[in-house]
Amino acid sequence: MDAQTWDALVESMKSAYSAGLAEGAVPRPVIMPLVRGELVGLIWVRPTEPGKDALTGIAELANIAAAAGADEVVLAWETHDVATACQLPINGPVPCLNMVHATKDGHVLHQFPYTEQPQAHSLEGRGSAEPVWLPAVEPQPGGELVLPVQAAVDYSFIPLELDHPSPFGVTVVLMEEDGYNVRLNEAFAG
Repeated sequence: MDAQTWDALVESMKSAYSAGLAEGAVPRPVIMPLVRGELVGLIWVRPTEPGKDALTGIAELANIAAAAGADEVVLAWETHDVATACQLPINGPVPCLNMVHATKDGHVLHQFPYTEQPQAHSLEGRGSAEPVWLPAVEPQPGGELVLPVQAAVDYSFIPLELDHPSPFGVTVVLMEEDGYNVRLNEAFAG
């Protein structure tokens, strides 16, 4: 992936966090598979129950990357949000946007810690905040990933064996039916 694409993905996630926090919550974990440097799309994890279901939901993000034949993936998640949802210990800065760039040969963990600047309460009574981005942590080649993210990275590069004329298309439909939010780029949507 070139630096321009990476920078665009980072800015996109930071913007999503700004919008999410303004509404009172961080975005759910998301995978961004790439094929030959072209972004397939963004796929957010389905609504999950705490514990095993959250672990499974995040790991299943790999299905879309595997079906697309991705040669790179980027996953993004918030430290505290995923630790809480998956009932795992918190590992790393909090609050923090984590992004991992992975290929079948390895991964690099990027961490973007922030503080939350409280904003006025919304009409629904939820508190909202704005992220104030702190200096990024030095990129960590092979950095430790939380369990479901590591599983998603590992499975992203194992081809799906589906007996179907359009394995990618059927995977998209099945994931959408399961509640995943799938937004494909035009080149992959048809």
